[in-house]
Amino acid sequence: MGCFASTPKDTGGNRRKPTSIGDVSVYVPGLRIPKPVEFSQSLGDQLPKTLVERLTALRTRIVVMANQEGPTITRTRRKTQHGGSTLADLHQALEDYIPVLLGLTKDGSLQFKVQFIWVNQEDEEEETALSNVWYELLSVLHLMAMLQMSQANLLLLPRGTSDGYHPKVSEENRRTSIDIFLKAAGYLDCAIRHVVPQFTSEQRRSLPIDLAEGALRALCLQALGQGVDIQLGMAIDSAKATLAVKRRLACEMVKYWQQAQDNIMNLPLANGWGEKHRFFVKWKYVEAKAAGYYYHGLILDEGNTEKLHGMAVAALQAADECLKESKKASEAFNASSPTSRTPPLFGTMKYLSEKIPKDTSSKVRINRDLYSYEKIMETAPTLPDFALALKPDEYQLPPLDASWLVSKDNQR
Repeated sequence: MGCFASTPKDTGGNRRKPTSIGDVSVYVPGLRIPKPVEFSQSLGDQLPKTLVERLTALRTRIVVMANQEGPTITRTRRKTQHGGSTLADLHQALEDYIPVLLGLTKDGSLQFKVQFIWVNQEDEEEETALSNVWYELLSVLHLMAMLQMSQANLLLLPRGTSDGYHPKVSEENRRTSIDIFLKAAGYLDCAIRHVVPQFTSEQRRSLPIDLAEGALRALCLQALGQGVDIQLGMAIDSAKATLAVKRRLACEMVKYWQQAQDNIMNLPLANGWGEKHRFFVKWKYVEAKAAGYYYHGLILDEGNTEKLHGMAVAALQAADECLKESKKASEAFNASSPTSRTPPLFGTMKYLSEKIPKDTSSKVRINRDLYSYEKIMETAPTLPDFALALKPDEYQLPPLDASWLVSKDNQR
């Protein structure tokens, strides 16, 4: 059910490792890069020449564009010679390819005819070749999601302003990034629900770690977690958002990142990209906990009992500890290869990095004056468990390209 071949990482030449990926608001664990495929050799005697040529042209376009971009495009916002975005053009090329590619899944005799080769980024093996069209589709959906995440990163890098104030991210960019995160999550969710089940258990073990179900789930949850982070930052800026709303968003963010960490921690991620991915998830999980404990502490402090005030102080102290830990986690992430930088703070963490130390110190001092030291030093209270509200966009695989219908008519 599909031949499998891997190339060890020491064969050299295919996987490019940049030494630095610059400023990172959204971590993209490398772009999987396709290698050329000769459709005519595998399908030339089974499909009309025009259809084989169409498949070849569509995929060749993707190969050329993806290799031009390299494994990462987090550093600059490149434009094509016609003024369009290279991200958008590559994404469109992938969308154009899928309806034609899907034709190979509809005929059992064609599913395993073509060997598809992709360069891995997080796997120990440099590249994986599988004669399985579902592997090709899974790789395409993964690349589409990573392009969206790359676009979100570009939108969320703070820019200098004409008035000379602290660099910031516009509200328009923040709103757009949420839509992009949901779209990326939708591609990954589709891959998990509709493509991964097409593989047998044995075939799944042959997939590179980039495409393991746990890795796909972690990326999907990362996209949703970063979306909620932006929502929380916008709520912080809104005079209408209540403490209860902010606490709910913060606690939901904790759950997304906790689940992302649960999915990624046991994966044998390798080759720099993978280890860095794990560092990123750990950093964002601890950062989310700082927000969760902070807003939970503020609401507990609104209570009128000694116990609630003690719990509030414990929560704020936990937030302060998590904030300190998140700074260390951020440093570990940036120091890991390929190195990166944290852009100027904005949104949630810009606010909380200033408020958490100040409010914690103030509340501890006030409550220490009111109550005995022992009663306020209890362990941090459990965070409320809210249902997760942010869901991936529903992405459905497109219908077959019309060229397949013409092909069937010609074969009759």
